[in-house]
Amino acid sequence: MINQKEITELTGCEVDVFPQTLYNVSHDASIFEVKPEAFVHPKDIASLCKLVQYVSTHSDESGHGDIGFGRNGGMNITARSAGTDMGGGPLGQSIIVDFTKYFNHIKEVGDGYAVVEPGVYYRDFDKETLAHGGQILPSYPASRELCTVGGMTANNSGGEKTLTYGKTEKYIRRLKMVLADGKEYEFKPLTLMELEQQKGMPNLQSDIYHKMYELITTNRDILEKARPEVSKNSCGYYLWNVMYDRPILNGEKSVNTEKVFDLTKMIVGSQGTLGLVTEVEFGLVKPNPHSRLLVVFLKDMKSLGRVASEIMKFKPESFESYDDHTFRVAVKFLPSLIKQLKGNVFRLAIGFLPELWAVIRGGVPKMVLMAEFTATTAGGALYEAMQAEKALAELSEAGVFSHKIRTEVTRSASATDKYWVIRRESFNMLRKHSGKLRTAPFIDDFVVKPEHLSEFLPQLYDILDQYRLTYTIAGHVGDGNFHIIPLMDLREPKAHKIIEDLSVRVYKLVHKFGGSITGEHNDGIIRTPFVKMQYGEEVYALFEQTKKIWDPKGIFNPGKKVGGTLEYAFEHIVNS
Repeated sequence: MINQKEITELTGCEVDVFPQTLYNVSHDASIFEVKPEAFVHPKDIASLCKLVQYVSTHSDESGHGDIGFGRNGGMNITARSAGTDMGGGPLGQSIIVDFTKYFNHIKEVGDGYAVVEPGVYYRDFDKETLAHGGQILPSYPASRELCTVGGMTANNSGGEKTLTYGKTEKYIRRLKMVLADGKEYEFKPLTLMELEQQKGMPNLQSDIYHKMYELITTNRDILEKARPEVSKNSCGYYLWNVMYDRPILNGEKSVNTEKVFDLTKMIVGSQGTLGLVTEVEFGLVKPNPHSRLLVVFLKDMKSLGRVASEIMKFKPESFESYDDHTFRVAVKFLPSLIKQLKGNVFRLAIGFLPELWAVIRGGVPKMVLMAEFTATTAGGALYEAMQAEKALAELSEAGVFSHKIRTEVTRSASATDKYWVIRRESFNMLRKHSGKLRTAPFIDDFVVKPEHLSEFLPQLYDILDQYRLTYTIAGHVGDGNFHIIPLMDLREPKAHKIIEDLSVRVYKLVHKFGGSITGEHNDGIIRTPFVKMQYGEEVYALFEQTKKIWDPKGIFNPGKKVGGTLEYAFEHIVNS
């Protein structure tokens, strides 16, 4: 049992054990409920370090073989910020550590970079970076109005701009974190000479550098062979990314390369299982200021792969989608969408008349595709979108597609924003308005190469249709990353069996096409049981060794990345 008074006195943290608080933090955006013993707010680095030391002292080393879950009486720590994760990543049975109350400062914003604490909400961070010359961190997810930068780092988040700009891993310059010895360390890219100097230090960080270098170099070929053949991946520990060749620049020209050892490349996406991140320096970019959308309305899914391939030739900055169910929900709940657009209510309502008319006529598209083209001028963005539209029209007239393709190019920012709000809010709308059924994100984030979509999708639909489920489809078409979310009654006895069977069948299909079971949302409770299936026994064993190197007692977020089981997952599925 957690001793609230003792933790408060010894660590200086605020400790909340109020039942309603514990109920609130026992949920995220997933299908799980895991009740913790305490919700703890460290006030500063010193109190956080003392908390980790306290937990380490009160942990049960034998719990590591079981990957903890609090089953052997040992304490453990799970980091939490906004709780927007869809896989159960920030849920734990012992101590939940909050970063939003005190670790919420933007420390510095400069030309091309920003230094920030993990509890800062992305929406606030975005306002601050935009005010400094129109800079952004472009790896934000659809939950950009709700999530924190710490959660983005923990999950290696990606979203609508990942197609052009890449995921969060690309933007981490350095970070600080508290390790299992209760001390804060800084991690950044090191040359091999700098690495050798670090390996000689008498501390846990030095031990980690030494052991991780040996593990990665010894198993280099195995790791490279296991790397998924996709543009985005959030499954397992990214051991293959740690050592790479960095250009040596003379001005803007690369004159040579140097070997770099960079553990931030595996800390990102590790879901707080290796330590607690306390500060991140992100790189920032300045995107083109003007954009226009080419919106494509598909009557069926047969032409999706061919349409997507054609649009990709024109290099859109973003390429998103949502399906007919999402479309209908958006029309049904127009007032809440219009409120989010923030403008003249009457004018905004008129903007949705085509969608209303489509529902009335029964002409709701099976899938809506949104290809965003950007430029330094509005005219330039419009030209790029119209060129892609013209190419689709020519193919459509030639009978290449299964039906005549209907398209629209947005001419104004308000018309563009309308579609983005529907796409970004699709999951939240479904969560709030799915009636007696519940959104069940468990096959919601797989990714395959876009060129495989024409072959992959029909096989996927054949599997899904056998279960007679209502499901929604949204995602990042340009990356081949789809979020398929069934609507289910999780109280039904057959629900657990469907989740297990469907996950295995879908993930086998993904593996067949060289993809990943998660492109953005990470492993959490829901996908950790399938990590071994993704990579095989040999690589999974390397992940287990990695966890032990960083976290010998298994105190950090147990059961995520390694050690999770379907049995545990099913025990903690919500009952309503």
